[in-house]
Amino acid sequence: MHHFFDPLRHVKGKSKKVSHYFRRLLLLLLVGIVALVGCQNILPGVKENKVIHLTLWQGVNPPQNRDVLQKLVDKFNQLHQDIQVESLYVGQQDQQTPKILAAVVGNAPPDLLWYNPTIAGQLVELDALLPLDEMLEKSPIKAEIDPALYASMKYKGSIWSVPFATNNVGIFYRPSLFKVAGITELPHTWQEFAQVAKKLTRDTNGDGRTDQYGMFLPLGKGEFTVFTWLPFMWSGGGELVSGDSQNAAAIDLEDNQGAIAALQFWRDLITDGSAILSAPERGYETDDLLAGKVAMQLNGPWTLGQFQKTGVDFDVFPIPAGQKPATVIGGENLFFFKTTPKRETAAFKFVEYALSEEFQTELALGTGYLPVNLKSRQSPKYQDFVNKIPQVKVFLDQAKYGRSRPIFPGYNRISDSVGRAIESVLLGKSSPTESLKATQQRLDLIFK
Repeated sequence: MHHFFDPLRHVKGKSKKVSHYFRRLLLLLLVGIVALVGCQNILPGVKENKVIHLTLWQGVNPPQNRDVLQKLVDKFNQLHQDIQVESLYVGQQDQQTPKILAAVVGNAPPDLLWYNPTIAGQLVELDALLPLDEMLEKSPIKAEIDPALYASMKYKGSIWSVPFATNNVGIFYRPSLFKVAGITELPHTWQEFAQVAKKLTRDTNGDGRTDQYGMFLPLGKGEFTVFTWLPFMWSGGGELVSGDSQNAAAIDLEDNQGAIAALQFWRDLITDGSAILSAPERGYETDDLLAGKVAMQLNGPWTLGQFQKTGVDFDVFPIPAGQKPATVIGGENLFFFKTTPKRETAAFKFVEYALSEEFQTELALGTGYLPVNLKSRQSPKYQDFVNKIPQVKVFLDQAKYGRSRPIFPGYNRISDSVGRAIESVLLGKSSPTESLKATQQRLDLIFK
């Protein structure tokens, strides 16, 4: 038979009184520990049944950015004793989607979701979301949200989410490589960009092979490829859908001159040897740029911290224009799921906090995201940060040319089909016109 360790069996020659004292002391300690464990979430002066516990599902990366978010959530919980938010990392967005849909169908969604705005259409069609027009209208925070972000909040005339953080895409480059190539002017047009990329493509060791390329382009049909290609389509005068439609059946690619021009521009950079393709679905990786194997790359402000830590020389310039300037707005929004009026009101308190100047400034300083709050952008604390990292200003300045990806059910299918077209053209398997015609036929079968 096994015996649990009893410290009192090992106290020799002690009186029963001492033994009794020790037993009472251990019993009190045990009761205290049980009480502490059972009440660890109860705050002073608040009864447990009065505390509203909310869950926030998110996929914030890299891990240090999650730490920044957690500190801000902890601060909210300290300030609001009757509302406690639990922030849960539930994987990257492609891993999250099945979990979210399963939770909605199983009637067990989180209170709040951090996610790409393009999921709005799908969740609205499932009747899972709470419209936010009325709550926002009554809130002073509405006037502080960057107006450019409203397109990412709306679907079919109603507001379904609020911006959590924003970013856009520019071109990172190595000034030292520009200097060696004798380039003194940054490119502003596609034509100038092609000339600069050609000059930056060099055989640096004289072995007859190219070992430094002008441009790094994303290969693959995934969302990063589409995300970074869309600014070129818009800049070339193209649109994904005709008019202001939020219907996937309105997709218009077959005779889309802007899309054809953007695909041809990327393909020409490959054909003349000025660009190298990333590994499949790894277009966001910065190793080749940092190592000097390429001189330019499409990326966003979320990499600024990484670049600074390396100590490698780098800078950023806006995406060169075809017919007009353009960039793509990225970042994630916060969605409200239908729960109960009490929980929804509590969740909106957290959202007002997440949109506030203080939250947005701390998030921006800790992660490199651009604040969605206009007061935050103008605050001395944030302006000081911008002065220390001047590359941030490029993203802030070109935000006015930013466009959001379409929000409607089925966007993921459109993105996948457009990604296939881009991949086919970059690999030289088909011409821009052929690939877009095949894409349009595939989408017509799906949506019409």
